[in-house]
Amino acid sequence: MSQTPNQPVSDATDFASAAPPEDEAHDRSRLAVMVMTLLDHWQISTEAQANLLGLAPGNRAALARYRRGEPIGSGRDQQDRVGHLLAIHKNLRLLFPHDRALAYGWMSRPNRAFDQRTPVDLICDLGFAGLLAVRGYLDRARGR
Repeated sequence: MSQTPNQPVSDATDFASAAPPEDEAHDRSRLAVMVMTLLDHWQISTEAQANLLGLAPGNRAALARYRRGEPIGSGRDQQDRVGHLLAIHKNLRLLFPHDRALAYGWMSRPNRAFDQRTPVDLICDLGFAGLLAVRGYLDRARGR
């Protein structure tokens, strides 16, 4: 496609990057509230919550901001972590559709697949690789 210098490019990638900044911030605000609600349902420590989001263990201020609806960080690492955490939640809800207590408690229960560590401990110990391991395990359990 030939283009003159003043003609805008009209493919999908440019359309996505042209989203107004306030829409992106609103989406990141909704993600922040969603993931904090999920972490509260999982009933894990504040330090573990920060660790799962890639924050310093003592960064309670960021967690409090996210609970109030301030946008989640715009960095790729944190956005990827949030996406994987929500995918883990989706997998658990699909695997245990009639047992919410099990779906929410699974992350804090020792698991043979993780050498009797809890999924949260695995993620805290291995970081992003642990997050991928837990998600991959649940993806396979669902037959994906």
